[in-house]
Amino acid sequence: MELGGHDLERLARSDTLVVSPGIPPNAPVLQALRARGRRWVSEPEFAFRFLAGPLIAVTGTNGKTTTAALTAHLLRHGGLQVGLGGNIGAAFGPPASGLALMEPVPDWFVVEVSSFQLADIVDFSPTIGVVTNLAPDHLDRYESVEAYYSDKARLFDNATPSSRWVLNGDDTAVEELAGDASGTRFRFSAAGDLEADAVLQGAALMLRGGLDDTAGQGDSPTAGHSRTGEPAHGSAARWTRLLLRDDLPLLGRHNAANALSAALTAALAGAPVAGLPEGMLSFPPLPHRLEPVGTAYGLHWVNDSKATNVSATVSALESLEGPLVLLMGGKDKGEDLRSLKVAMHPGVRGVVLYGEARARMHAALAGTPNLRSVDGSFEEAVTAAREMAEPGDLVLLSPACSSFDMFENYEARGRRFTVLARGGS
Repeated sequence: MELGGHDLERLARSDTLVVSPGIPPNAPVLQALRARGRRWVSEPEFAFRFLAGPLIAVTGTNGKTTTAALTAHLLRHGGLQVGLGGNIGAAFGPPASGLALMEPVPDWFVVEVSSFQLADIVDFSPTIGVVTNLAPDHLDRYESVEAYYSDKARLFDNATPSSRWVLNGDDTAVEELAGDASGTRFRFSAAGDLEADAVLQGAALMLRGGLDDTAGQGDSPTAGHSRTGEPAHGSAARWTRLLLRDDLPLLGRHNAANALSAALTAALAGAPVAGLPEGMLSFPPLPHRLEPVGTAYGLHWVNDSKATNVSATVSALESLEGPLVLLMGGKDKGEDLRSLKVAMHPGVRGVVLYGEARARMHAALAGTPNLRSVDGSFEEAVTAAREMAEPGDLVLLSPACSSFDMFENYEARGRRFTVLARGGS
């Protein structure tokens, strides 16, 4: 262990270099190692070399943690042993290398992986890979959206004919990301596309029957189902109704897509389909993700602090009809903010902006009714939102930004909001 600096010569002599995803590729230490001809791997890549069981890897811009945690929950409910971890956060599971130490070896490993981690893989190859969705993010680190997507696409680098991919059938960028990668593809659709394998059809979440018969059918991009929406083995389509959307214990329309992807993945991994509805009903809302946290001051308070990019906040607004007051701001990540104004539906009573990004957000939202910018503390911004709301309204923290201008991380921001929402100081 060395603290306070980097001994480049010692690092260059190492057999294996494992780099934290928080270190950007242009950091001086990595530039110096690159100049010496040395390469490095990410921590999930290092862990993969020691994982002794099949692996489900979940990536995407939003919904990764919910999808990974719900998949693991459904597998456990189905009687399988699961190791859950990776980028998911210490509250939910260990880093991937911690999973490699599990005894006995579980039936499945479920790992959330970020673009930063995928950038430095070599042999990493999931048994089942899941892509929740794609949207611009991390443009404070990447030079372009294309560069960000390129790192996400590395999930498919080591695809084989036996690989299985669970893809968002409503997101053309996800389909393009997979390209011509080998393996069998399965799709979920919250838009009701009946050619998918898991669908929100009307008010119900539905799962196609015969998934076991379609698994592993070669490497055609359309393997797994036909263009007519029937299973590839040619029998009439058979559907299992999982549950009604309104019965899913997760706020937000976008969580229907997360639930569909998790149910589809769990079914492909061997969870009994008959047990999926009960498993979904018993899944608790995750902290900081459209989490109801209180009803103080005659208002309903929802903590969506994990919405650290524009698309996550847009999804939250599309999922909640209102009336609501939106609290938004934080560290500016350089994203295009125009879609936020489009998402301001009539149920949005007002918007309170705070933090480093507030000036640029104010300009992007010009003309939005009851738009207020708070040049002060987070506490002052929450107070302003409370005063703007009327009895019965919802106060939504969905920042569309990272938290690092005022907080250590999004969890700290969400915890502080929760305290204030419950009348604390």
